[in-house]
Amino acid sequence: MAEGATMRAVVLRHFGGPEELRPETVPEPRAGEGESLVDVTYAGLNFADLEIREGVYAPPALPAVLGADVVGRRRGDGRRVVALLRQGGGYAQVAAVRDAYTVEVPDGIDDAQAVGLLEQGCTAYCALVTAGRLRPGDSVGVAAAAGGVGHLAVQLALALGARTVTGVASTARKREFVRSLGAQAAVAEPRELAEAVPGGVDLYLDSVGGAGLTAGLAAVAPFGRLVSVGGRGKVSDSVAVDELTDRSVGVYGLWMRRVLEAPSLFARTADRLFALAAAGLLTARIDRVVPLAEVGAAHAAMAARETMGKVLVDVRA
Repeated sequence: MAEGATMRAVVLRHFGGPEELRPETVPEPRAGEGESLVDVTYAGLNFADLEIREGVYAPPALPAVLGADVVGRRRGDGRRVVALLRQGGGYAQVAAVRDAYTVEVPDGIDDAQAVGLLEQGCTAYCALVTAGRLRPGDSVGVAAAAGGVGHLAVQLALALGARTVTGVASTARKREFVRSLGAQAAVAEPRELAEAVPGGVDLYLDSVGGAGLTAGLAAVAPFGRLVSVGGRGKVSDSVAVDELTDRSVGVYGLWMRRVLEAPSLFARTADRLFALAAAGLLTARIDRVVPLAEVGAAHAAMAARETMGKVLVDVRA
């Protein structure tokens, strides 16, 4: 980094609404041990960013730059890389990324697809395969199936041999999108799964929590599994062990941080995602690409459930 070099970034100085996200000119970050600087092209916007912005989830020290995934060119060797940032810093023109959390982007995968696939794709894949033990012929249900994790989970389940996939999505437009991904059915609420899939689903991927998790669990078939990858309902979940025993079902949790703490698992998963994408079996839907000045508006759109797939920030605009 040149002495005194600056960049544009979206800075959060006070917890609160989307209006608290403002573009500023700030000093470039410095790369620490085991890190590299990346000149960013796109940063990803994730639902967790909204809760971090509000100060209700993993609140950072302020001022802060949010953003957990970026793609761009690594300084030093100029290679295209996509990286996950556990401490934020993505809504910026330059990011300091941990080398262990960085993956080179294969030829044939463009920048938007690379960042659209990695964070949510790893979450979906590990939820289905590592935690959920997806087997060929399973019936699968996916909550928030039009969202960043959900729309990739629908495609992955089918690519990995699921017999049927049923997505849960809140609006008719989103349900149409879910069916366009190959899902055999799409329903408005988890409680409708029992009617859509007589006998229940073998595997249910939940990203909503609260009442949605409870309803999804009720639709799991005997000897089936539910995997939770987080909750949006801000409701503490509880599961009765007696019920699990009586129905012979299992509940698992997955946190992406644990995947990153297993470097070989992270690397294998990223390789698998990019291979499926190259084969035409997995595509990240890019809902919109916004400039730095419109990050707050993108947060508001995501909070209003207006988005489908992945939202990107073009930090160059």
